[in-house]
Amino acid sequence: MSTKSFVNLPVKDLRASIAFFTALGFRFDPDFTDDNAGCLVLTDDSYVMLLVEAYFTRFTGKAVADTAGSSEVIVALGLDSRADVDRVADAAPAAGARPAAQAAEQSPMYTRSFYDLDGHQWELFSLDSAGAGQG
Repeated sequence: MSTKSFVNLPVKDLRASIAFFTALGFRFDPDFTDDNAGCLVLTDDSYVMLLVEAYFTRFTGKAVADTAGSSEVIVALGLDSRADVDRVADAAPAAGARPAAQAAEQSPMYTRSFYDLDGHQWELFSLDSAGAGQG
């Protein structure tokens, strides 16, 4: 079965969020980006829709979680290598992110985390294929 995945996240300032993720090396699909939404492309089949809060609540009918005092999601992205994890994680603070946790290495996984401009937690990881399955 072929599927496409869309994770929808509320954002306060769409332009700032697009600039933030662009600084981390991500790209946006202009066909699905407008004043209410930015379509961040992860892969050909995986996307993150950054939705202006007022637009987001039209779908949920609920208030947006206050990420200053609660957690609502961890977006985990598997990258090709430890160097890729470090490249994105190192760019995040300069673009305005806050660190979420120290780098962690639990064979066969290496992770680094940050909070984006809206407090959503992102966890970047790479798997050492030689150590995978030794769990």
